[in-house]
Amino acid sequence: MSIHSELGRPRSGKRRLKDLLIKAENRACADCGASDPKWASANIGVFICLKCCGVHRSLGTHISKVLSVTLDEWSDEDVDSMMEVGGNAAANAIYEAFIPEGYTKPGPNASHDVRLKFIRSKYELQEFLKPSLRIVSGKNSLQPSFSRKLMNSFRSSNSSKRSDSSEGMVEFIGVLKIKVVKGTNMAVRDMLSSDPYVVLTLGQQTAQTSVIKSNLNPLWNEELMLSVPQRFGPLRVQVYDYDTFSADDIMGEAEVDIQPLITSAMAYGDPGMFGDMQIGKWLKSHDNALIDDSTINIVDGKVKQEVALKLQNVESGELDLELEWMPLDQ
Repeated sequence: MSIHSELGRPRSGKRRLKDLLIKAENRACADCGASDPKWASANIGVFICLKCCGVHRSLGTHISKVLSVTLDEWSDEDVDSMMEVGGNAAANAIYEAFIPEGYTKPGPNASHDVRLKFIRSKYELQEFLKPSLRIVSGKNSLQPSFSRKLMNSFRSSNSSKRSDSSEGMVEFIGVLKIKVVKGTNMAVRDMLSSDPYVVLTLGQQTAQTSVIKSNLNPLWNEELMLSVPQRFGPLRVQVYDYDTFSADDIMGEAEVDIQPLITSAMAYGDPGMFGDMQIGKWLKSHDNALIDDSTINIVDGKVKQEVALKLQNVESGELDLELEWMPLDQ
């Protein structure tokens, strides 16, 4: 491993890489979701954590070229490859496009064997790629230009609107970015307080915030991401109290109907063509958990929605979320 030197590497490349890393979608490992990844697979175009980095290295450089974001020397080609893929969300929308129903991605605390099986299936065996995009060869070789070609091939096949259906497989239409902002007046589950965290579920996928210790008005401001399948249901939101020696206690739940967000976004197409404006609304009613009507807006070229929820099946508690829709062809 070579130590970075300001004299041996132009600052512009390093700056571009760091700008990409600080994007919300890249603040979690592409493979297990662990926070603050400091490694990358330059030829695949994803940021990964230390534990997943070890698995990537074991696959060989013909599959994954692993580099440290802070310590290693990056060539212009490696930086360009990362930039053109665009980050973890774009890459996962391709490499995880056909995850089988019931298949669960490894979490940050997964064992080495679980990580190895998933990462091999994802990149080396290409089991979750759309069949028409898979490389057919005796020995796969994901060179730096491969991910860029793969992205172009995906966009081309996606725009052609061909229906390649595979029984038991899930195809995704976009990515939902969820910012868990804060909780208010949460329920007490310990002696005087609670240690809340939020779990988001969409289909077979789950994502989880960090635990806020001893706080009934927690401030998270954490961004999580979930892929949206063609046949999507509501986003399920659950709040739990973390317990060290017993099962975690539920602190309320709610469902978010994401249909208005996606329908509004698709109706307007490319949001970058419009100025800031309201394009839709999810109305408060007796059969949803909204505190107030939730408007859908184009803000700085992005489709966003602020949602304030009254937690259900609990004595008290509110939760504020911010949603952002990112279609695969964006």
